[in-house]
Amino acid sequence: MGIEKPPSTTPAPVAGEADAPADVWSAGCPSRRVLELVANKWALLVIPLLRGKPQRNNELLRRVGGISQKMLTQTLRELELNGLVLRDDRQTVPPHVEYRLSALGLSLSKTLLAVDRWAESNHAEIDRAQKVARARF
Repeated sequence: MGIEKPPSTTPAPVAGEADAPADVWSAGCPSRRVLELVANKWALLVIPLLRGKPQRNNELLRRVGGISQKMLTQTLRELELNGLVLRDDRQTVPPHVEYRLSALGLSLSKTLLAVDRWAESNHAEIDRAQKVARARF
Protein backbone atom coordinates (compact mmCIF):
# COMPACT_ATOMS: atom_id res chain seq x y z
CA MET A 1 0.00 0.00 0.00
CA GLY A 2 1.44 3.41 -1.00
CA ILE A 3 1.68 6.55 1.07
CA GLU A 4 -1.39 8.69 0.74
CA LYS A 5 -0.84 12.34 -0.14
CA PRO A 6 -2.66 14.96 1.96
CA PRO A 7 -5.45 16.77 0.14
CA SER A 8 -4.32 19.82 -1.81
CA THR A 9 -5.55 23.21 -0.66
CA THR A 10 -5.55 24.45 -4.24
CA PRO A 11 -8.45 23.19 -6.31
CA ALA A 12 -7.37 20.92 -9.13
CA PRO A 13 -8.10 22.24 -12.61
CA VAL A 14 -11.21 20.77 -14.13
CA ALA A 15 -10.80 18.97 -17.45
CA GLY A 16 -11.51 21.42 -20.24
CA GLU A 17 -11.47 24.36 -17.81
CA ALA A 18 -9.13 26.39 -20.02
CA ASP A 19 -11.56 26.04 -22.90
CA ALA A 20 -14.65 26.89 -20.86
CA PRO A 21 -15.86 30.48 -20.96
CA ALA A 22 -15.02 32.44 -17.82
CA ASP A 23 -17.91 33.22 -15.50
CA VAL A 24 -17.03 35.15 -12.33
CA TRP A 25 -20.41 34.25 -10.82
CA SER A 26 -19.57 30.55 -10.97
CA ALA A 27 -17.97 29.31 -7.74
CA GLY A 28 -15.48 27.11 -9.58
CA CYS A 29 -14.35 29.64 -12.17
CA PRO A 30 -10.60 30.41 -12.05
CA SER A 31 -11.38 34.07 -12.68
CA ARG A 32 -12.42 34.24 -9.02
CA ARG A 33 -8.75 33.85 -8.04
CA VAL A 34 -7.92 36.83 -10.25
CA LEU A 35 -10.63 38.92 -8.58
CA GLU A 36 -9.26 37.97 -5.18
CA LEU A 37 -5.77 39.05 -6.23
CA VAL A 38 -6.77 42.46 -7.57
CA ALA A 39 -9.35 43.17 -4.85
CA ASN A 40 -6.51 43.39 -2.30
CA LYS A 41 -6.34 46.94 -0.93
CA TRP A 42 -2.58 47.16 -1.35
CA ALA A 43 -2.62 45.78 -4.90
CA LEU A 44 -5.24 48.40 -5.78
CA LEU A 45 -2.78 51.08 -4.65
CA VAL A 46 0.56 49.64 -5.82
CA ILE A 47 -0.37 48.68 -9.38
CA PRO A 48 -1.38 52.19 -10.52
CA LEU A 49 1.78 53.66 -8.92
CA LEU A 50 3.95 51.42 -11.08
CA ARG A 51 2.22 52.66 -14.22
CA GLY A 52 4.70 55.42 -14.96
CA LYS A 53 8.29 54.40 -14.41
CA PRO A 54 10.02 51.53 -12.63
CA GLN A 55 10.26 52.19 -8.90
CA ARG A 56 12.34 50.91 -6.04
CA ASN A 57 10.89 49.43 -2.89
CA ASN A 58 11.55 52.54 -0.77
CA GLU A 59 9.89 54.81 -3.35
CA LEU A 60 6.75 52.70 -3.15
CA LEU A 61 6.94 52.58 0.64
CA ARG A 62 6.99 56.40 0.77
CA ARG A 63 4.15 56.82 -1.72
CA VAL A 64 1.70 54.27 -0.29
CA GLY A 65 0.73 55.75 3.04
CA GLY A 66 0.09 53.22 5.80
CA ILE A 67 1.67 50.17 4.18
CA SER A 68 4.32 48.32 6.16
CA GLN A 69 7.55 47.04 4.63
CA LYS A 70 6.37 43.48 5.21
CA MET A 71 3.02 44.06 3.48
CA LEU A 72 4.64 45.86 0.55
CA THR A 73 7.08 42.98 0.07
CA GLN A 74 4.24 40.43 0.23
CA THR A 75 2.15 42.43 -2.22
CA LEU A 76 4.99 42.84 -4.72
CA ARG A 77 5.83 39.13 -4.51
CA GLU A 78 2.21 38.14 -5.08
CA LEU A 79 1.91 40.50 -8.05
CA GLU A 80 5.18 39.18 -9.48
CA LEU A 81 4.10 35.58 -8.96
CA ASN A 82 0.93 36.28 -10.93
CA GLY A 83 2.67 38.00 -13.84
CA LEU A 84 1.50 41.55 -13.13
CA VAL A 85 4.81 42.99 -11.88
CA LEU A 86 8.36 42.43 -13.10
CA ARG A 87 11.27 42.59 -10.66
CA ASP A 88 14.61 43.84 -11.96
CA ASP A 89 17.48 42.98 -9.61
CA ARG A 90 20.63 44.71 -10.85
CA GLN A 91 22.84 42.40 -8.72
CA THR A 92 24.82 45.33 -7.32
CA VAL A 93 26.17 46.27 -3.90
CA PRO A 94 24.32 48.00 -2.39
CA PRO A 95 21.27 46.17 -3.77
CA HIS A 96 19.36 47.94 -6.52
CA VAL A 97 15.97 46.36 -7.27
CA GLU A 98 13.25 48.01 -9.31
CA TYR A 99 9.67 46.98 -9.97
CA ARG A 100 7.65 47.71 -13.07
CA LEU A 101 4.41 46.52 -14.58
CA SER A 102 4.30 43.74 -17.12
CA ALA A 103 2.09 44.23 -20.18
CA LEU A 104 -0.65 42.38 -18.29
CA GLY A 105 -0.20 44.61 -15.23
CA LEU A 106 -0.26 47.71 -17.41
CA SER A 107 -3.59 46.66 -18.92
CA LEU A 108 -5.01 46.21 -15.41
CA SER A 109 -3.57 49.49 -14.10
CA LYS A 110 -5.85 51.56 -16.31
CA THR A 111 -8.92 49.99 -14.72
CA LEU A 112 -7.54 50.24 -11.18
CA LEU A 113 -6.60 53.89 -11.66
CA ALA A 114 -10.25 54.54 -12.57
CA VAL A 115 -11.34 52.72 -9.38
CA ASP A 116 -8.90 54.81 -7.31
CA ARG A 117 -10.22 58.04 -8.84
CA TRP A 118 -13.81 56.92 -8.27
CA ALA A 119 -13.02 56.29 -4.57
CA GLU A 120 -11.46 59.75 -4.26
CA SER A 121 -14.49 61.37 -5.89
CA ASN A 122 -17.16 59.48 -3.96
CA HIS A 123 -15.83 58.88 -0.45
CA ALA A 124 -17.89 61.73 1.02
CA GLU A 125 -21.12 60.35 -0.45
CA ILE A 126 -20.30 56.89 0.90
CA ASP A 127 -19.61 58.41 4.34
CA ARG A 128 -23.00 60.18 4.26
CA ALA A 129 -24.78 56.97 3.27
CA GLN A 130 -23.11 55.12 6.17
CA LYS A 131 -24.23 57.78 8.65
CA VAL A 132 -27.81 57.59 7.39
CA ALA A 133 -27.79 53.79 7.57
CA ARG A 134 -26.32 53.77 11.10
CA ALA A 135 -28.95 56.25 12.28
CA ARG A 136 -31.67 53.77 11.22
CA PHE A 137 -30.24 50.96 13.36
